[in-house]
This record gives sequence, C-alpha cells and structure tokens, in this order.
Amino acid sequence: MEVVVTKKKSSLLRNPSMFFGIVIAIFLAVITFLGGVLVPHDPFQIDMGNRLQGSSAMHWLGTDQLGRDVFSRLIYGAKLTIGLGMFTILMALCIGVPIGLFSGYVGGKIDAFFMRVIDGVLAFPDFILAIAIAGILGPSLTNIVIAIVLVKWIVYARVVRGLVLTEKEKEYILVSKVSHSSTFKTIRMHLLPQVMPDIIVMAAIDVGKVILLISSLSYIGLGAQPPIPEWGAMLNDGRGYFQVIPTLMIYPGLAIMLTVLCCNLLGDGLKSYFDIRKGSDHL
Repeated sequence: MEVVVTKKKSSLLRNPSMFFGIVIAIFLAVITFLGGVLVPHDPFQIDMGNRLQGSSAMHWLGTDQLGRDVFSRLIYGAKLTIGLGMFTILMALCIGVPIGLFSGYVGGKIDAFFMRVIDGVLAFPDFILAIAIAGILGPSLTNIVIAIVLVKWIVYARVVRGLVLTEKEKEYILVSKVSHSSTFKTIRMHLLPQVMPDIIVMAAIDVGKVILLISSLSYIGLGAQPPIPEWGAMLNDGRGYFQVIPTLMIYPGLAIMLTVLCCNLLGDGLKSYFDIRKGSDHL
C-alpha cells in the first residue's frame, strides 16, 4: 500500500505543468514583491527628449510616448495587475464559498432564493456584465475590482453548491446529523475540506482569467487611468504608436500572456495533485 502511494507522489514531482508553473510563479513573485528595488527609473518620470526610444543601456526596453522607461513601468505594473487579480479572486471566494456551502447544505427556500439570483446573473456573459457594472460605477481600478467580484462570486457559489449537494448525501454527513452536530460545525469540519481542492484548482486558473479581464477593461478605458502603469493601460497607451514602436504593446502583452500561462499550468498541476491524492485515499 505504501509503495503505491510513494510512486504516485514521486510521479507528481515530475509533472511538467506543476514544475514550469512554479518556476514562472517564483519569477513573477520576485518581480511583484521586489518591484520597487528592481526598477532602474521612476516609472512616472516624463522625459520628452527621450520619447519613443528603442532598447539601450540606459533604457533596457526603450521608452514610451512620454519618455518614461518601459521596463520600470512594466515591473511596477506587475504589482497592480497580479496583485489586483489575486485580491479579486480572494474577495470572490470569501463571498461565494460560504454562500454555496450554506445554500447547498441547508436547502429549502434559502437555496431556492440564491439559485434564482445566480441563474439571473449567469444569463449574461461575464465580460459583458463586468463592462456594464464598471461603466455604471465609473472608470477606475477600484470599480473594476468591485465589478469583477460581483460577477465572480456567483460562479464559486454555484460550483460549491453543486459539490455540497453531492457530498451531503454521503454517510459521514448523515452520521454528523445523527450526532446532532450544528450546521456550522458540519460545514466547517466536513464539507469545507471536501470542496477545497476543487476550489483551489478553480481559483488558480481564475486568477489568470481575472488578470486578463482587468487588463481588457483597462485597455478599453474602464480600468486604470493615466499615468498608472497597469499592463492593460500600457497596451492602450501603445496602441497609437504600434507602427512606430510596436514593443510598447508587445512587452505588456507578453507579460499578460506569461502570467495567464503560469496560472493555467499551476491549475493543471494542482488538479493532477488532488486527483492523485483522491486515488491514494481510495487504495
């Protein structure tokens, strides 16, 4: 029995998705948390005499239309884009997971009410609904975070509720009910640990999706406003100069692509990890 489990764990260490995801995640984490130390120039400093310059020893990735150092703005923007993506998912989890757990376990009128709300919101595509909410609230990073949280918590609540409906019919939940455990204790001690692996995998992948959504909203002018160096806003700033110096759009685009790729790789690796653990538990 122990030999089988050990082999499964060792194969997990050789999972290419997890390995490359962790490598990219470490790289992005260093940039995000040490960005203030790494930037060689003030990302907000304007120097019209050096505008639209190519790569050089002074400016590694060149300068933008206002003479600002692109590398410094790209590194500084990692704090905003990645940080906001993670914060948004965290807020959505804090709202959606408890509602999904409680609604699925208790059932009845409470469950019916939340299901009607969820079905009504899910009738609209995420991106369209986020645009509508952000447009109503006004263009700013704070407002697009609020808009995305209002959209994403619904998804987590629905997924968690579905998992709970499956789990609550199992024997260990029936035993908990017979032993007169409180609703809160049953949810916290039994149901939450069961749904957490699926939620962690979903959240890891969704961080990339949310970063893409934040950048998209900033690109169309609903998110970060000048001179904030958010990656989507940098794409928007460089759009008018694409034929002159295309790297103004290429660099932030590559940064977004790398981050989304990292989230997808980590999600795939975590899914394999939890699948292996479930398989080991059944042996």
